[in-house]
Amino acid sequence: MFRSLVKSACVGLCVLTVAPLFAQQADVAVIDVQKVVTQSDRGKEALQKLRDLQQKKITQGKALQQKLDALKSQFNKQQFTLSQDKLDALQKQIEDQTIKLKRFQDDAQRELDDARKAALDKLQQEIMPIINQVGKEKHLKLIFNKYQSGLVYADDSVDITDEIIRRFNTKK
Repeated sequence: MFRSLVKSACVGLCVLTVAPLFAQQADVAVIDVQKVVTQSDRGKEALQKLRDLQQKKITQGKALQQKLDALKSQFNKQQFTLSQDKLDALQKQIEDQTIKLKRFQDDAQRELDDARKAALDKLQQEIMPIINQVGKEKHLKLIFNKYQSGLVYADDSVDITDEIIRRFNTKK
């Protein structure tokens, strides 16, 4: 009899302890920021601009590489027929073109990184007010970035990503 009374008390205590935790869970949501960027209209626009810039840089880099390859080919074909002065001049052109290509690659990478950061920062500035508004409307205490917060699991019922995308797409 005593054991069943203790068991009932433990179950009751567990229910009283766990119930507030479940109620508090409703105060938490997650958002997949990467999904917002890749599936929202403005995110798709920003990503397309970044792809266009990247393609432009690739094309420019290929042109510089082709020029370098042509100089190397010329050197290899004419190394036994040109005078030493002309070979030295051609070798200097190859070195200069190699340096130019390396600088271009470094500058292009830096430009792409800066453009990516600027685009993502701009999107974040536009998205944050929407996230804050949804958080207030739903009386949320916490909203986690789903994959960058160290979060290991979140039930789909607390994911507000689709709502954020919908509101972001309708906001102009």
